[in-house]
Amino acid sequence: MPEIFSVSALNSYLRRLIERDPPLQALWVEGEVSNLRHQSSGHMYFTLKDAAAELRVVIWREKVAQLAHQPQNGQKILAHGKISVYEQGGVYQLYADAVQLAAAQGDLAAQFRALWEKLKAEGLFRAELKRPLPRFPRRIGVVTSQHTAAFQDVCNVLRRRYPLAEVWLSHTPVQGAEAPPQIVAAVRRADSFGVDVILLVRGGGSAEDLWCFNDEALARALRTTRAPIVTGVGHEIDTTLVDGTADQRAPTPSAAAELATPDLAALRAELLRYAERLQSALARRTADSQAKLESLAHRLRLLAPHARLQGERQRLDALALRLERAMQATVRHKREKLAVQAAALERANPLNLLARGYAILSDPITGARLTRAAQIAPNADLDVHLADGRLRARVEERSLHADLAESEN
Repeated sequence: MPEIFSVSALNSYLRRLIERDPPLQALWVEGEVSNLRHQSSGHMYFTLKDAAAELRVVIWREKVAQLAHQPQNGQKILAHGKISVYEQGGVYQLYADAVQLAAAQGDLAAQFRALWEKLKAEGLFRAELKRPLPRFPRRIGVVTSQHTAAFQDVCNVLRRRYPLAEVWLSHTPVQGAEAPPQIVAAVRRADSFGVDVILLVRGGGSAEDLWCFNDEALARALRTTRAPIVTGVGHEIDTTLVDGTADQRAPTPSAAAELATPDLAALRAELLRYAERLQSALARRTADSQAKLESLAHRLRLLAPHARLQGERQRLDALALRLERAMQATVRHKREKLAVQAAALERANPLNLLARGYAILSDPITGARLTRAAQIAPNADLDVHLADGRLRARVEERSLHADLAESEN
């Protein structure tokens, strides 16, 4: 049974099919403008028609603001953009990003062809004049405006593919009648930086937007630099005069960055090949010396006092164990003896007797202990030591009368 599509599934399938076709994603379409509508959202809708057919065109608000030429009903124009399918309506249409008058495009094309043929006749496009690009550039000069998406695209590619290279920006306007001499100065400035390769890049636009890259003086200047030059101006379908005199031409700024740098994946593969060759050479050299090495190692094992060292190690372990046990026994014995002596001292501690109500008498001058009544003269002072302090006392005849002085703790 054949596959059955829903309407939405079929429209979605057709949209994906069209968007996978590269020629339909960047093309110019010529026709007459009709049914022009400006929506409140800012988007623009109109129809391009010729004598036999019509094509719907949509320009989103952000692109409308960037148009160099605002289309009008009845004008014959060239619209640049991509083809896709509006799924809800089931129609295909052109989503445009640039518009220019067809007559102007014809005039510019004639001027371009004349300049191209002139420089070609002089031999400026000869293949033998093209300089090779360095395989591993250390410095990469980028000639463009620092405010453009093209510069960001180039930086993103360089960071991803070859982050080892230094990036030197030579800022210049890349659109307008005054741009060509400034671009020439920017190219020479980049060359003076000592870079290994120069990328001259700009994003897409109309023929008028890119016309500064068809300047004859600029095209000739590219042949005078020390460093080779890669151009990436506009889209793949755009060709400018500088593409002819450059050493390499890329379809986009990102492609120019890729063309000027090696691919990390390819470098890794090459390094792996070198590593394999080095490994093979080392293996062969190692094999030549392996037998001699094993023989020397065997002789060394025979001469080495390995067995004796093992016995001495075991004996040393046994002695260490005995010493450890002896030390533990000595320490244990000393601790027990110390505990006995500490208990004896505690029992002989006179402070324990004082706590039970006894006192110690001493001569306040000499500090000698008084243990007998004969040692004490009448009216003599003496110190009385109690458990919680000391008193000064005086002795009277036939009795002891304590004349309490200040207690000294």
